[in-house]
Amino acid sequence: MSYKLITPTELNERLKRGEKLSLIDVREPVEFEVVRLDGAQLLPMSRFNEWIGLLDPTAEIVVICHHGIRSAQVCSYLSYQGFDKIYNMVGGLDLWAEDVDSDMPRY
Repeated sequence: MSYKLITPTELNERLKRGEKLSLIDVREPVEFEVVRLDGAQLLPMSRFNEWIGLLDPTAEIVVICHHGIRSAQVCSYLSYQGFDKIYNMVGGLDLWAEDVDSDMPRY
């Protein structure tokens, strides 16, 4: 694995400190409408080829999905393409709702 893992708790701490991170949500629009992290940009995995060129390879990027599986796939591909500051949020938004924000809707 050539990308890093970040837990929801670790991500929350970094965001609270005001660290500049690009949050990329790779779920589908219908999922994004149900729940999302503030500041996350929706770039669905199903349209990956359309948006891959828009990412800054020098930025710290945290990839997010529902459970961390789709985001891991995207992280793998990005790291293969030379991105070296890529993080997969372990457990996805489901774990975020459990560990960070219990008021967040779950689906």
